[in-house]
Amino acid sequence: MRKALVAVLFVVFLHPRAGFGAKFEIDPVHSSIGFSVRHMVGNVKGEFAKFSGTINFDEKSPNGLKTEAAIEAGSIDTRNERRNEHLMGPEFFDAAKYPDIKFKSKKVTAKSKNRLKVVGDLTLHGVTKPVTLDVTYNGTVKDPWGNTRAAFTGATKLNRKRFGINYSKLLDKGIPVVGDEVTISLEIEAIVKK
Repeated sequence: MRKALVAVLFVVFLHPRAGFGAKFEIDPVHSSIGFSVRHMVGNVKGEFAKFSGTINFDEKSPNGLKTEAAIEAGSIDTRNERRNEHLMGPEFFDAAKYPDIKFKSKKVTAKSKNRLKVVGDLTLHGVTKPVTLDVTYNGTVKDPWGNTRAAFTGATKLNRKRFGINYSKLLDKGIPVVGDEVTISLEIEAIVKK
């Protein structure tokens, strides 16, 4: 009887396939958070090197997904040191004053078996606004070291001026040096937290 009770408790509280799901920790070595923004008549891409977060997820109940993440604004990398410093400065991220970019999910809607709409609060440049991520769940697997891994691909677009990043220098023809709309792309691999 006691062994049966222990087995039930294991399934309910510890097994990653259980109804309560599993708590995954983002693996930054196998993940990326990137962005793209209009630059005059072209596009510039960049990414953030330092970030962390957790994802509570059960593939049998995807609507229950919950996630929180934090990005170090000062870890921005656009492959140009001078531009990186400008973006970290007061005209853009003001990373000294606002060192963290944070996201916390509020509502998840499953659009199909593997596609989700994740609505949450994004705090950027000291301003918090709701954003919606289009997320694809790519599956769960056991890696060669016995860890349970899940992968997600996400994307959204946001207007930087909604977050108080108002840099608006124009060229002679009235063309903005930097566009207002920023495309965010996520490739996230996460490991069940032990």
